[in-house]
Amino acid sequence: MNTAPLVEARDLARHYWLGRRGPVLKAVDGVSFTLGAGRTLGLVGESGSGKSTLARLVIMVERPTAGELRIAGTDLARAGRAERARLRRLVQMVFQDPYGSLNPRKKVGTIIEEPLAVAGGMSAPARREAVREMMARVGLRPEHYGRYPHMFSGGQRQRVAIARALMLRPRLVVADEPVSALDVSIQAQVLNLMLDLQQEFDLAYLFISHDLSVVRHVADELMVMYLGCMVEQGPARRILEQPLHPYTRALLASTPHADPQRPATRAPLRGELPSPLEPPLGCAFHTRCAFADERCRRERPRPRPLDGRQVACHHAEAIAAG
Repeated sequence: MNTAPLVEARDLARHYWLGRRGPVLKAVDGVSFTLGAGRTLGLVGESGSGKSTLARLVIMVERPTAGELRIAGTDLARAGRAERARLRRLVQMVFQDPYGSLNPRKKVGTIIEEPLAVAGGMSAPARREAVREMMARVGLRPEHYGRYPHMFSGGQRQRVAIARALMLRPRLVVADEPVSALDVSIQAQVLNLMLDLQQEFDLAYLFISHDLSVVRHVADELMVMYLGCMVEQGPARRILEQPLHPYTRALLASTPHADPQRPATRAPLRGELPSPLEPPLGCAFHTRCAFADERCRRERPRPRPLDGRQVACHHAEAIAAG
């Protein structure tokens, strides 16, 4: 049995130079993680934390500035064009906006069939039959085949997007806020569908979200990002039950709860996210952190193991003890 990670990133970075002598935007700055088949890695953080940039690196839309990224054991930096084309079939994406990601001028059957048509190797009747089988798997009816995207609800359109993503039988699906545009009741249906499909096809998910209540429902592992850096990473249940980084604690405190009588046990997140073009010296979070001291202002904390997870905080032991 092959136990090697499906995705392995080491010190992955993506920087953007704004002009020849302009500032450098470090969208992703030294992130490491692994993701195995059939597992879900939840990726959380505020807008501007680097989540979507990391997703673009994994789906091979962009190349890393530094670090190493392996998919199915292949180092992308050394992969040729043919090898990268093969790997792209293993990695598909489900986008946040189910309407914006679907061509409004094409019928649903054609949209779902398109990956097979581009890949080649199947006759038109075989492609149509494969589309109808996948539509049934995601809960779409046969009569939906000839309809246009505007004729569907948001949840149905996201089912179409999921069906399209699975047509090439990928091993990894990158889901970028896949339910944030949906009503809460529909969110649960789509999340349960994704979990069922994960078991059926042994899929790995890189699940990006700002909503920790959603991540709690689907993630096996959790990675929290802030200004392009990983600040806490490990088993999702362990982190959500006892977060050790002040940023993770603040995110949890900012998550709405169904019970209005539930007391707030942590201080919510304060202030605004600093500009990624001018990140603070030392710990990037110190400008918003109640635990910050002089060491935090001058020394950037490195990820280190503590209580079954990796955490980048000088005061993690004190937080764990308190």
